[in-house]
Amino acid sequence: MDVLYADLVNLINNMAFPVAVSVYLLVRLETRLDVLTSAIDELRTVIGSLKINPLSV
Repeated sequence: MDVLYADLVNLINNMAFPVAVSVYLLVRLETRLDVLTSAIDELRTVIGSLKINPLSV
């Protein structure tokens, strides 16, 4: 039983740093994606409001 417990503790110690870094990066990526989504929505609104004369193209 002690060997299994030691292996489990070792696994948690080895995996904690990569998991923490992954969570941190995912949270940062999510906030950047929210900002980009807002910018795209704003661009869509602006482009949709433009009146383009088809003869001038």
